[in-house]
Parts: sequence; C-alpha cells; structure tokens
Amino acid sequence: MRVLLVEDSIELVALLKKGLAQGGFSADSVRTAADAAHALATMRYAAMVLDRGLPDEDGLNLLRDMRRRGDSTPVLVLTARDGVTDRVAGLREGADDYMAKPFAMEELIARLQALLRRSDNLLGRRLTFGNVALDTEGRQVIINGVVRAFPARETAVLEILLRRSGNVAPKRLFEDHLFGLSGDVGSNAVEVYVHRLRKMLADNGATVKIHTVRGVGYLMAEEKTGITNG
Repeated sequence: MRVLLVEDSIELVALLKKGLAQGGFSADSVRTAADAAHALATMRYAAMVLDRGLPDEDGLNLLRDMRRRGDSTPVLVLTARDGVTDRVAGLREGADDYMAKPFAMEELIARLQALLRRSDNLLGRRLTFGNVALDTEGRQVIINGVVRAFPARETAVLEILLRRSGNVAPKRLFEDHLFGLSGDVGSNAVEVYVHRLRKMLADNGATVKIHTVRGVGYLMAEEKTGITNG
C-alpha cells in the first residue's frame, strides 16, 4: 500500500521511507501543504502521515480542508506538538491518530497498519480468496497452504486484487499504488506486472484467475466469468 508523507525534513523523510518499506509500505513525499493538496487531487493513497509544522501552513489546515471535501483518507498526524490541547485539536479536525516526535518506527508502522484495518476498503491483515492468501504485514503469499516467494510488485498487484475480489479494480488504482507520484509509468507497465502475476498464480496451482475488463481494469475470480483475458 502506498502512503503520502507530508514532512519538510529531508532527513526524517529518508528515515520514514526506509522504515515504511521494511513494513511493506511504499511512500511518496511532499514538503508543503500546497503540494500535499495537489498530490491528493491526483493520486489515491492508503493513508497519509502529516506533520503540523509545514513551511507554508499548519498541517491541520490541510486536514480540515480534506475532511470538508469529503476526503476520508486515513491520516496519522506526526508532530513535535504533543500537548494535550494539540492532540485534541488534531483529532477534532479529523486526524485518525496522533503521534509525537521523537517516535519509534515500529510503533508508527503498527499504528498505520491499525488504521488500514479499520478503513472500510483496506480491512484485514490476512486476505483470502480461493486457495490464495496474503499476509499483508509479513508480505507473504500463501497458495494452497504453502508460502510462495513473489516479487514485491507482483505481491502489490495481488493485494489490490484480493481487496477487490469479485469486483473490478480500475487500472488507475494499480498505477497509483505501484508507481506513485515519482514513478515512470510506461503505457503497458501495469499489464506487464499483471501478466507476470497471472503466470505465477497458474504455475503455483492457484484456483483464482485474473480477468481483463478492457478499458476499465482487472477482476479476480475463482472461475471464468465470460470476460476475455488480455
């Protein structure tokens, strides 16, 4: 899952990206509230980690605007402002969680995972469909009870499909979560990873199949639905 880091400290961003990667997250980063607003308007993120002391304004102003627009992206405020009144203000403006700096990376990852489990469309540590399962925290793919070694990108594609099992996942959703703001998305990049995953599932005896819904996206199903594979 891809998260947005809104933090102006280059050193802290580097630390966060490294820690989040170890926890199974990908991350984009921006330094200002204005850039964050632009990123949120163009991308869909699983969650956002938000600093309050941004160069252009208090991060809570961004959060307030998000909630007024109906943006329900889970937000964890990460800030040096750790007084009771600060925490209460953050939660009242719509933060889903509030952490003070300095912090332990293990706790930050655990809190993000908790937010995603509570989120309606990102629920569940273990995702299962047919004889395929994914441990979203350990990043392990299990097929017919056996752990299989899948590359990170193919595992990310599988996670999106499992979370949307039985429903079509738009191609744009894969682009957002696989490549983010800085990714160089080729015209057929998503198709390449879906093709690789499709073959890996078949080679390992999966009972699910990935169908292409032309012009829309992809659908995972346990049996053929009459939709033409691409």
